[in-house]
Amino acid sequence: MNVYEVSKKLKQRPPFQMIEKVTELEPGSSAVGIKTVSVNDPWFAGHFPGQPILPGVLVVEACAQLCSIASEGEETDPNGLNVLLKIDNFKFLKPVLPGDVMTISVRRKSGSGPLVSFDASVTVDGEIRSKGSLSFTAIAREGVGQENG
Repeated sequence: MNVYEVSKKLKQRPPFQMIEKVTELEPGSSAVGIKTVSVNDPWFAGHFPGQPILPGVLVVEACAQLCSIASEGEETDPNGLNVLLKIDNFKFLKPVLPGDVMTISVRRKSGSGPLVSFDASVTVDGEIRSKGSLSFTAIAREGVGQENG
């Protein structure tokens, strides 16, 4: 999938759309995607000036977005929203820097219905930069963002 096809699958949009290309996809099971990290990405203005490092939460977000593409084709409730529930054992072994091309791999490890988990890894030039597990759950769209009580 190229960036235009990816845009049709993701709800996120630039500058928050982290997946630019999908090179492998086994719907419901696994995916491999690409993110080219640019010095022009807006977060580098403040993280960190003079020594830009891609924030770890954005590495995790890229993995989460690819998980949503890998989940494609599964029965979903049109009134529901799949959200990140848990980040488990995520390790950041080496920083991701401007100019790096992240290869993100996700594989479903468990779950069905409203709760699924994936293992994820991020490599740059074949070297693992981060890895961990992500779990997702389905919630009702109505009431999201509304105060309780």
